[in-house]
Order: sequence, then structure tokens, then C-alpha cells
Amino acid sequence: MNPYPSPPSAAAAHYRPDAWDAANRILLAKALCEFAHERLIEPAPDPDAPGWFTVTSDDGTPAYRFAARRMPLRHWQIDPGSITCDGGRLDAVGFVLGLREALGLGPDMLPAYLEEISSTLSSLSFKLSLPQPSAADLVTADFQTVEAAMLAGHPCFVANSGRIGFGAHESQAFAPEAARDVRLIWLAAHRSHADFSSCRDTTYADFLRAELGPQREQFDADLRDRGLDPDDYLLIPVHPWQWWNRLSITFAADIAQDRLVPLGESRDVYQAQQSVRTFFNRTRQDRHYVKTAVSVVNMGFVRGLSAAYMAATPAINDWLADLFASDATLRATGALLIRERAAIGYHPEAYEAATPAGSPYRKMLAALWRESPVPLLEPDRRLATMAALLHRDPDGQSYAAALIAHAGVAPTTWLRSYLDAYLQPLLHALYRYGLAFMPHGENVILVLHQGNVERVILKDLAEEIVVMRPDTHLPTEAERVRAQVPSDLQALSIFTDVFDCFFRHLAALLNADGVLPWDDFWRTVADVVADYQAAHPELADRYDLFAAQFPLSCLNRLQLRDNRQMVDLADPAGALQLLGTLDNPLAAHAPVSAVSPVSAGR
Repeated sequence: MNPYPSPPSAAAAHYRPDAWDAANRILLAKALCEFAHERLIEPAPDPDAPGWFTVTSDDGTPAYRFAARRMPLRHWQIDPGSITCDGGRLDAVGFVLGLREALGLGPDMLPAYLEEISSTLSSLSFKLSLPQPSAADLVTADFQTVEAAMLAGHPCFVANSGRIGFGAHESQAFAPEAARDVRLIWLAAHRSHADFSSCRDTTYADFLRAELGPQREQFDADLRDRGLDPDDYLLIPVHPWQWWNRLSITFAADIAQDRLVPLGESRDVYQAQQSVRTFFNRTRQDRHYVKTAVSVVNMGFVRGLSAAYMAATPAINDWLADLFASDATLRATGALLIRERAAIGYHPEAYEAATPAGSPYRKMLAALWRESPVPLLEPDRRLATMAALLHRDPDGQSYAAALIAHAGVAPTTWLRSYLDAYLQPLLHALYRYGLAFMPHGENVILVLHQGNVERVILKDLAEEIVVMRPDTHLPTEAERVRAQVPSDLQALSIFTDVFDCFFRHLAALLNADGVLPWDDFWRTVADVVADYQAAHPELADRYDLFAAQFPLSCLNRLQLRDNRQMVDLADPAGALQLLGTLDNPLAAHAPVSAVSPVSAGR
């Protein structure tokens, strides 16, 4: 029996010329923009054609020519349709090969990075080969339709859809853009090797009963039929790819000795999210997301889940929820958290004995459950991933422009509402507690009312937050999230993660669409920061967000250096690739009373 789709050409059906050429053009525009932004390449202006630039290959020969406009924060607003290649047909793989020295790609990393570029092209070509909703249609679309429609991936990383390990048929089954029905696989893990933890408002029995319904009793009956006692086991959901490709072979001894028992597929149907290993419950939207371990390489990491990290995850979420509930400023922003309410991890005895802490072999079998945002919705509200604000449909129309038009308010009014909802809680978390999130587009959900951003929902909490102030109280079980970050780098959680990695792109998009000039965008951001500092004068001198410059933190340089482990999560500051500075677009709009740069990071 052939387990693969038939005919074999089904694996390559999306490589039709129009989709493939469009995918290369889109990815090349991103590569030119982001590599130039990080000073890996320096496009040369054409003296005879203002607004046109050339990039030369490592051997000094002209290679790529394009039209662009330079924007604040060294952003290159490139017209993808203008890109030409002296070698003929546009080829993103050839682009990387020709610039391998400029990109610092040695013989070990070069083929791995080329594979990730190829996979990203394949993913983008697949998306472009499918019928796509227009930006205007997405404004009134449901949450999961918006989630599946995203084309671009992370706005900064060039190779952002590597998913090395997925076959073509598996990508078409499990990738978020496929939006296919997925049934998770459930295992029973012996308590001697597994740990379950939960927030204080639930227990293992109550939680699994609510998540599984009658299927919980069926699983218990299956264990008894095997002569096993259900009370000796904990139930754990598994990504189908992980079961078929890793666990069923790598954990063969555990399975043969009944430390792991396969039980069957979930009755509920799930949909993969942009984060690949996280699933939304489509059968019961009030039930939790499930985040699973999947040992594929994607955007700088093997996407496993640490059993050791899972143990403290609910306690960290309890602390964070208490903080948001007790702080009047955070409550006033309306920002919500969807907690990771329960987690489970399996400890493979042999592999833990054979590997150091942090090894991917220790991250092959774990899961967490995150609250669904659907029950939080008030009437007439919609949900959308914040990544949608940077989305353009295949015709080049932007979701953000369509959303502002739907809201029927002035663009600056719309922007101010969004910034009050999104930026204000991030500012207060940093200034008051030294608490930083990873608030990129995929980690934030927008709550929309008639096109306006009413509030935000923050997610992916325990693995991605960091507390940088030593005087911020943490319970013992949550100390894992505290990190020693030099005071002069702490504000990068806003400068890099918000200004450079998100607002830089949103400002350029709105400017290009003629919706909002970039200077008006940054003036509005400056107003929000100034208003926050004025409302909290006792905190205002901790960080100077109006400083003339801030360090350029290079994300692609991290991936180009090591595509399997970009950052040590235990030392996030130690892995930073800092190169020079960026002019701060807020500096020109600093209020007269703004703090002096010498106080930054105090």
C-alpha cells in the first residue's frame, strides 16, 4: 500500500509558473529589504535613475535591480514588480547562493538555509495557488478564515516557513494555510514518567473531562481492556506527524513496555494555526487550543516542547493573570490574557540520561492547553490575528487599509485606538515591572468592533515573557521567567519587538497605500508614549523611548548563524546580534519634557 497521495505530481501541483514566479518575487522583495535593513547588503543607488538600486553578487557583478523608497528605521519599501535579475528569471535560491559570503553562510549552514528558502518558496507558492479571500472580504470574515489566509509569515525573517521534516503531503495536511481538519492523536503516559500541572482553578480530572467529554471514559475503557489501570496514566495529545514520524519509532521501548499507550484520534476536529504546532478546536470553539511538540525545524528552532518547562507553565500564567487583574493601569487598557491553563510533559528516561538540558530529544513529547478567546467575545465583536495588519491579498490590497475604511474614521483616530489597546499595556508592563512580551503579530489577537481595534488578547505567555527587573516579585515556581538583561538593552523589547519588527512594516504599508503618511504614524506613536509617561511620572525616567537612536538587533543574522537554535531561552540577551544603531523615529516628536537619553534604562 502506498501511503502517499497519488499521482506523485500531487506533491508539486502548486509549482505552476504564475504562482512560482509570484512567490519568488515576493520573497526576493523581503530578502532585499531585510538583508539591507540588517546591513548584510548595501544596495547601490543608480545615478541615472533616481529611486532605483542595484545589488551585486559576491563576485562584484550586478545581479538584482529594483525600485525602492527608503523609509525610517532603514526600511526599504520595494516594489516587487520592479525587481529584475541580470541572470534572467527571478530565483530566490540563486540570490542566496550568489550572496553566500555577504550573508556569512559557511559550507555547513549554506545547504540548510537553502533548504529553508526552498521550503518557504514552496509554502508561498502553495498559498498563491489556492483561491484567496480579498482584503475586503477578510474584514468581515471569521477568526479562522483570517488565520488561514495569511501569506507573508513573520515580517522580518526571510526563511520563515522552513518546516524541515514535513513532506509535501504533510505540509498540505498540517500547514496553517491548508486549513485542513486535523484530529490529534491521544496517548496514555504512565505517571512514573509524566507530569501534569494546571492553573489553580482546575484539576486533572475536571480539565480532561471538560476537554474530552465522553471520549475520556472511552479511553479509560480502552486501557482496562489492555489490562491496565487508568489511574496509573495521564492522557496527552500528540501532533499526528510527531506520532507517525518520531514517537512510534524513537520511543519504541516506552510503547512496548506500556509506558506509552496509543489510544486513538480525537473526536474533535482542529485547525493548525500560524505557529504550526498549535491547534484551534473547530468542533467546540469554547474548548482550549492545544499546543503540541513537533520535531521539525522552523524559523530558528526545532519546534519541540520541553517537559521540564511545562511543569511551571500554569503557575507562570496564574502569576501573570493575577498581575493583570490587580494592576489598575493594565485593567484600564482592556488587554486580556488567554492563559495556558494546563500542561503535560513526558520524560523519556533513556534520552534524558543521554543528553544535556535543552536537547531536542527532551522536547519530543509534551503539550499545553491554552484558553480559547471565543468565550471572551462580547456581542458584535470579531477576532483577527494581529499579523493580518501586515497582510496583502494576491491583488496587493491590504487588510489594514480595508479595516480602516470599514471603520469609517480618520486613519489617525483608528491608529490611536489600536495603539491604546496594543502599545499601552506593553509600555506599562515594561516600565512598572520590567516585564516584556514577545508581541509579534502571531502572538496577539485583535478584538474588533466595526473595524476598530477595541482591545488586544496576548498569548504564548510562559515560554515568551521575560522579567528583567530584580525587584519585581515572582513566586518561586515562576522564577524561570526572570533573566538578567543589561539595563541599556531592556528597552529593546519595545524598540526592536514593537517599533522595528512590527510598526516599521505597518507604517510603510499605510504610507504606500496612501492611507497615512509615515510621519503621522510615528507622531501618533510618540503621542501614546508621551501620554503614558505623563500619566506615570514616577516611572518615566526608567526608559527613554525618545532617545535619538537605539541598537539594531538583527534577527536574520541569528538564523543565518544557527538555524536550529537561534537563541538560548535561558539567556535571551546573550544571543543578540547587535550591529550599529537605528535613528529613532520618535525622537523628532519628543515632548519638551521628555527625559534625557542619559536616563535610559535606569
